[in-house]
Amino acid sequence: MWDYLSFIINRFRERLWIKPLIVCVLSIGAVFLANLMDMTEFGRFLPEISKESTETLLKIMASSMLMMATFAVASMVAAYASASRSATPRSFPLIVGDDLSQNALSAFIGTFIYSVVALVALMNGLYGGRTSQFILFCLTIVVLAVVIITFIRWVDNIARLGRLGHTIDQVEAAAAEAIRKRQSAPRLGGVAAFSLPDGSHAVFGKGIGYVQRIDTAALQARAAASQLRIVVAALPGTFCTPNRPVAWVVREVSGGVSDEDAEAIAAAFKIGGSRVFDQDPRFGLVVLSEIASRALSPAVNDPGTAIGVTGTLVRLFALWNEGGKTGGGATVQFDRVAVPELSVADMFDDAFTGIARDGAGVVEVVVRLLKALESLAATGDAAMRDNAQHHARLALVRAETALNIPDDLATVRAVATFAL
Repeated sequence: MWDYLSFIINRFRERLWIKPLIVCVLSIGAVFLANLMDMTEFGRFLPEISKESTETLLKIMASSMLMMATFAVASMVAAYASASRSATPRSFPLIVGDDLSQNALSAFIGTFIYSVVALVALMNGLYGGRTSQFILFCLTIVVLAVVIITFIRWVDNIARLGRLGHTIDQVEAAAAEAIRKRQSAPRLGGVAAFSLPDGSHAVFGKGIGYVQRIDTAALQARAAASQLRIVVAALPGTFCTPNRPVAWVVREVSGGVSDEDAEAIAAAFKIGGSRVFDQDPRFGLVVLSEIASRALSPAVNDPGTAIGVTGTLVRLFALWNEGGKTGGGATVQFDRVAVPELSVADMFDDAFTGIARDGAGVVEVVVRLLKALESLAATGDAAMRDNAQHHARLALVRAETALNIPDDLATVRAVATFAL
């Protein structure tokens, strides 16, 4: 249940209107809540606040907050466009989900709504008692202080939002979180995949797109109710078409799979138009590789970024390797659902193929890539060692084709000796 809620919350975080709407509702509620304080006896203990002072303050806030909200939206849109141009459009959901920017926009819009509603209520005599006027004045001061603090923090953040280095850090953080989640449940809580017996039934997804999430709890419940064994055939990140099964069903008793069972199993696979980071560690590797490839394009010509991304990929693979050492005894929660583990070979392909291809003609990129692969080969994991050596040999072949200077080739070959 928490995994499903986390998925829904992450999708809402990618919508800019959610937080401003919540703050607006709270602002309106606070305005009318202050009027209820007149029913208490606190007024005789409070100092008297003139109506004019509160009215002036609210007018200043109302006139300035709309301009601030417009400025915030313009700055955020410029940052989003910059991130899409300099990094990759696949990083856009992470930039949109930036909490500080959303909080700033919410504070500006919420304060504007609060000021307008409070001003109208004040000028129409809603606050007739000393208590309500004092509460309204204090609430206005608090709101103003929150706006000032939010603006100061946001100005510091907006200077980095959309910058390439900041985007890479956000992608790394999202990929690392997905890796930790997957290492804590390598098979999404299920059992190891097994060979399909004769008579297994294919289940196809509801739509064309990428698998964003698999509800293994729902699969377990359906399997237990109908005496089934379910083998997941499409992990998160897989592109599904009408002729590609998302799962295979094995019945423990004779007979076919009912339409009701097939519908319930297909509904457990959330399919959308794009990949998301939540259950898909490979997506983070793909996005980082795209950033490096764009940096290596002739239009950008920024090998330093590709070198930096290579170091980021090494950290993520080291995190994967450490998680594999400590998470080998993951608890099986769903014994009727079999889920294949992620392939290390596929992860290496996602991460390093594009960099090796696009950076083959840049000697410093090739050398850094080979050194990175050498460090991964020395982690002690057999699968990681074999794939690191394989990609090092491919990088060497590409470099020998693209590099023309003998000294550059000699340097590359000397670094690649661990894979030969």
